[in-house]
Amino acid sequence: MAVRAIRGATTVEADTPEEVSTRTVELVAALLNQNGLSADSLISVLFSATSDIVSMAPATGLRGGLDVADVPLLCVGEMVVDGALTGCIRVLAHVETDIPRRELNHVFMRGATVLRPDLAGGGSDD
Repeated sequence: MAVRAIRGATTVEADTPEEVSTRTVELVAALLNQNGLSADSLISVLFSATSDIVSMAPATGLRGGLDVADVPLLCVGEMVVDGALTGCIRVLAHVETDIPRRELNHVFMRGATVLRPDLAGGGSDD
């Protein structure tokens, strides 16, 4: 098995614990699903969130929605850049997989599709 990194991002409509949790679980579940992986494949997950997300850490939201109690999770603040997307949660997941790096599916959902239109389409835009 190789260690690979899978990227993704999503946005929240409101900074509430329910919205942050729902969108975080949705994003990580889509990353796993789009790559035919399970939560057991996760080695570690790094989240960043824009400075307007303060109601809940994405890692806390993920722990409440997926069985990842033994997976190291870390949250950091996104750089503050003029004109940058707001309400954004990004993820970098390290996984064990035999899938070649060029065949991995990165997932950019909701308002975050503008970050990587070439990689969008892996999840719901509702």
